[in-house]
Amino acid sequence: MNNVNLTINGKQVTVPAGSTILDAARKLNINIPTLCYCDKLGCGISNKPASCRICVVEVERRRNLAPACATPVMEGMVVHTNSQRALNARRTVLELMLSDHPQQCLTCAKSQDCELRMLAAEFGIQEIAFSGAKNRFAVDDSSEAIMRDLSKCIMCRRCETVCNNVQTVGALTGNGRGFSAKVGTASMIPLADTNCTFCGQCVNVCPVGAITGISYVKKVWAAINNPAKTVIVQTAPAVRVAVGQEFGFEAGAPVTGKLVAGLRALGFDKVFDTNFSADLTIMEEGNEIVERIKAGKNLPILTSCCPGWINFIEHNYPDLLHIPSSCKSPQQMFGAIAKSYYAEKIGVKPEDLIVVSIMPCQAKKYEAARPEFAPNGVRDVDYVVTTRELCKMFREAGVNLANMDDDKFDSPLGESSGAADIFGVTGGVLEAACRSVYFMLNGKNLEGDAINFRAVRGLDGIKEAKVEIAPGKSINVAVCSGLGNARKVLDEVRKNPDRFQAIEIMACPGGCINGGGQPFLHGDTALLEKRMKGLYTEDEGKTLRLSHENADIKKLYEEYLGTPGSEKAHHLLHTNYHEK
Repeated sequence: MNNVNLTINGKQVTVPAGSTILDAARKLNINIPTLCYCDKLGCGISNKPASCRICVVEVERRRNLAPACATPVMEGMVVHTNSQRALNARRTVLELMLSDHPQQCLTCAKSQDCELRMLAAEFGIQEIAFSGAKNRFAVDDSSEAIMRDLSKCIMCRRCETVCNNVQTVGALTGNGRGFSAKVGTASMIPLADTNCTFCGQCVNVCPVGAITGISYVKKVWAAINNPAKTVIVQTAPAVRVAVGQEFGFEAGAPVTGKLVAGLRALGFDKVFDTNFSADLTIMEEGNEIVERIKAGKNLPILTSCCPGWINFIEHNYPDLLHIPSSCKSPQQMFGAIAKSYYAEKIGVKPEDLIVVSIMPCQAKKYEAARPEFAPNGVRDVDYVVTTRELCKMFREAGVNLANMDDDKFDSPLGESSGAADIFGVTGGVLEAACRSVYFMLNGKNLEGDAINFRAVRGLDGIKEAKVEIAPGKSINVAVCSGLGNARKVLDEVRKNPDRFQAIEIMACPGGCINGGGQPFLHGDTALLEKRMKGLYTEDEGKTLRLSHENADIKKLYEEYLGTPGSEKAHHLLHTNYHEK
């Protein structure tokens, strides 16, 4: 690749041909403010619409100002990033944006993370220079998961890019022209009436409060303070390696014990672990894998733990709905067991037992509201709170995890294996299943390093491997994260249904560690590596690393469910999916 030499603010720099002025400036550690630009959307895709014009710079011998994020470098180019002309233009653009903004910063869900607000502070803007008409749109809260307030949309198009190019869902598009242009759904219909999967990646990349999660925090507080209700909480594996960074811990550090203590301090009656039901999921899904492989039917089996991915197949691949596992997700298995087995144990009516989930995901809110997960009108999971929302609850209650002593989960829904911990990262569900499938087929456990299925690990969007499930017997598996990658794999399944025997799919790039409800990455994708490492550290640090050896899971089957795949297990722990 050829190199290009140019000068920026009097400093010479050499960059590869095809680089932008912004790329070259960053190599020199010269800061150029950006807003619409984002190079960390996932799957190697960037957002470069050059629509906001916050990054304009002056290029000698060029008449107009150039958007640094989208202007390719040229040999001998001379650039000034901080000329008076460029600075004045940026300020004017920013003031015009603010003049059409609701300016509800004190009550906006994105207030502390709003890039527009941070830019206004950096520019020292303390009053709105322009007045006149403002765009106003009705708030769309039609779904159980995601809220759209287009009055706050700045037309950066990040959400559109991640929805269309990364996730390939296509639920969002530009609407209107000129002053009234906004990114919304086709024909501006409610989000709930579209093919949105509620993965929440649009929430993660929106620089303002135009798209946020729907919060149930007030309802959770009300339940906790209602003496007529018993309120229990479950927390997902990916939460424990993300929540700590909000309280000064090293990114990716597992803070499981402190998380338990913090949840107990909020007033929950019992603190349980979704990892328990992840082990339960492996018992049911592992049994299902074994049965299908022996029968040679309905292969490849597809995992069903991720509700965003399930929404995706229901909308886009109805002809393949016979191959996903019929297992509910760990969240929903927990709710079903809590409202039956556990409620009976403690003598509480299901309607008086409130189950709260702490999840890294927006789609989990939609999943909890699916009608099939509300037998007799009583939801298995009442409320879902994201990791970000939990951090706000902690702060509201004056709970600082850094000051908490480690605590342990309650029983009997709190014991878990290391296999359950890795559910939070792409490849983890398949690896956990393979560990137990080996036992189910051979009557003995994997030993030593053989327990680690390293071929399915890592953050690559698509991974393929040959996995030994019995001496001399292997199956072909695939792991993919990001719905754009899921589309590639499913298209291959349509063309060649015999290529794989088992496939894991997660909607979010990297898996749940990058869920739509996790603390914002702010472009630092190295955090995903640290969160991933944290989960594998949790797994490797446990004596119990196999789901089928979980004593509380064994007891659950002995006392209540019978055997994996039994009629009662199917009634409580399995479901069906439908074309949408």
